[in-house]
Amino acid sequence: MPSKGAKKAQKAASGKRGGKAPTKADASSENGSAPDASVILKMEVQQDAHVKELLAACSSTGVLSSHPESRDVSLTNVSITHHGQNILDDTTIELNYGRRYGLIGFNGCGKSTMLTLLGQREFPLPDHVDIFHLSREIEPSEKTALEAVMDVDAERIFLEKKAEELSMLGDDYVDLLTDIYDRLEGMDAHKAKTRCCELLFGLGFNKTMMQRKCKDFSGGWRMRVALARALFISPKLLLLDEPTNHLDLEACVWLEEELSHYAKCLVIVSHSQDFMNGVCTNIIHWQQNKLVYYSGNFDTYMKTRGDLEENQMKRYNWEQDQIKHMKEYIARFGHGSAKLARQAQSKEKTLAKMVQAGLAEKVVSDRSLSFYFPDCGAIPPPVIMVQNVSFTYKEGSPYIYRDLEFGLDLDSRIALVGPNGAGKSTLLKLIEGDLEPTKGFVRKNSHLKIGRFHQHMAEILDMDATGIDFMMRHFTHIKEIEDMRKILGRYGLTGKDQTKPIKTLSDGQRCRIIFAYMAQKVPHMLLLDEPTNHLDIETIDSLAEAIRDFQGGLILVSHDFRLINQVADEIWVCEHQTVTKWEGDIQAYKAHLKKHVMKSFNNEKSRLAELTT
Repeated sequence: MPSKGAKKAQKAASGKRGGKAPTKADASSENGSAPDASVILKMEVQQDAHVKELLAACSSTGVLSSHPESRDVSLTNVSITHHGQNILDDTTIELNYGRRYGLIGFNGCGKSTMLTLLGQREFPLPDHVDIFHLSREIEPSEKTALEAVMDVDAERIFLEKKAEELSMLGDDYVDLLTDIYDRLEGMDAHKAKTRCCELLFGLGFNKTMMQRKCKDFSGGWRMRVALARALFISPKLLLLDEPTNHLDLEACVWLEEELSHYAKCLVIVSHSQDFMNGVCTNIIHWQQNKLVYYSGNFDTYMKTRGDLEENQMKRYNWEQDQIKHMKEYIARFGHGSAKLARQAQSKEKTLAKMVQAGLAEKVVSDRSLSFYFPDCGAIPPPVIMVQNVSFTYKEGSPYIYRDLEFGLDLDSRIALVGPNGAGKSTLLKLIEGDLEPTKGFVRKNSHLKIGRFHQHMAEILDMDATGIDFMMRHFTHIKEIEDMRKILGRYGLTGKDQTKPIKTLSDGQRCRIIFAYMAQKVPHMLLLDEPTNHLDIETIDSLAEAIRDFQGGLILVSHDFRLINQVADEIWVCEHQTVTKWEGDIQAYKAHLKKHVMKSFNNEKSRLAELTT
């Protein structure tokens, strides 16, 4: 059955609309006049200092090869130069409506740069393709979280303007008009509040938090507000760069389910294979300055790529073997008897045809990394004792924990899970000693060295220094630069990247410097708080392997189900002011979590629907 938007599009295209065309005045906000429609095409093209700096360092080219009014976007001859270095060279960007793409590639290859250039319309994209590039959190304003998500005046005017233009062009644009009218219907004030509440609830906001001002939230929660707004706007092209970075496991499970039904075009950069398996219909692999396209989710991509590369290597080896034998025959008999010389000439022609037809290239393996945590030596147990610990941040506030009692040794391999605010990071701080228990004691072996990774570790970096300078300054016993180059190279920072100012490196490359720094401290116990946020998939696998080989203990907080599955022997759930062991693996916990999350979400959705009827 046609939607209301489809019926309205048919009427508009045939000139039978029962009313006047939408005007700018109709969309004026309560707070003032509507924005000038002439600037609406760049409604989300806002440039902060970081974006301006990146655009100044980049040059890009591309040709729109798809029809200007098509919902699919095809750009050919795409090249991107960053600081004078080619990062994409004469490749194609294919983004088809209804597809959800996972963009993968090693840290620093340019994934975030490409999304920024698309979001800033540095490529010749059709005007009717509106873009939302989620690159930063909502501003800390006086608006409530709910108001910030519902603030879509610019988007509404953009859509109404395009609808007015397309309605004058006849039946050829009915599909585009249908999309626009369906979206305008979703932005209707009566329905908008319900939808926005649903999105915020799914991302972890309760009713009280929805009415809290944006300025009162941390950056991570404001990023959730921005994500909810992106989903509410529902643009034709949605660009998400590591959308799970600021989410707990519950919100990740909900977002995976929400994005798996995104009907427009979605491009995500994510380090989580598990997340991409649940969301993506296609994978784009950034390889050797080209974009290579695969159908299916991440697991399908891995299998398909493996099969293709295996066949490619078989063909390559066969061709090289044939070329070798033909060259040997030509060299040996090319000047022999007339009969042998003719055979040699025939083989020479065959060889020339093979070369002209194109030879298979040797498969180039992905960069290999070998993260490593040095042998820390043995410490007799107990290494850490948490005795009757209770904690609150200030007197009169609710307790985060009450009466915790447990021990940790060098063979501990624990993943902490639980909702945001349950105290996972707080527990790591208590164990390290950054926080003092309100009651009880945390007793540690006097020889214990702890290596803690957290989201603010980048603050220890000198952004104007190079990676080598930073490390040489902190580890003065290493005298030779070449020795330090080898250490950084082991963690994936190689070549010219070692001598670039840290401020020019990607977030993932900065994380590699931090891991190199941590390893050189030779810790006995690793406390890792969301260590994968800016790492690529290959680096995460290398980190997991290093953790498995590590002789010390581990406590991990992560929203990456796959990493937890690779390294954790026990799952501890932080909830209701205590810590309890989960009897089962992380996949069983995810299934339990998904059932609980979706049940709560559907109940809230039904409640909101009843309020609006």
